[in-house]
Amino acid sequence: MSAHGNPEEAATEPQDEPADSGAWGLWEVFVRSSRGLSHVHAGSLHAPDAAMALRNARDLYTRRNEGVSLWVVPAEAIAASDPDAKGAFFESPQGKDYRHATYYTRSEGVKHL
Repeated sequence: MSAHGNPEEAATEPQDEPADSGAWGLWEVFVRSSRGLSHVHAGSLHAPDAAMALRNARDLYTRRNEGVSLWVVPAEAIAASDPDAKGAFFESPQGKDYRHATYYTRSEGVKHL
């Protein structure tokens, strides 16, 4: 219904917000355990902003005091390699043997190298 009370005008009035403005974004959660040195992917959750994502991640993924640190990252901010192209992507480049110390000889007199 419009501001004037006419239901026919309501159908033609533009809406101020898009229909999906209330949609929550997807966040990836990384947890560092008390024994661990690095953060490990724990799962995903939906939240409207980073602060809420942190609170939800704390409640979902550290209920039993498993973690000492949390990271939340918007899923669309993560760039990933294609698992189907792993051979070409991770293959060692040809002609760059200097990156591998296989052809060095051991100097005489050096006991611990």
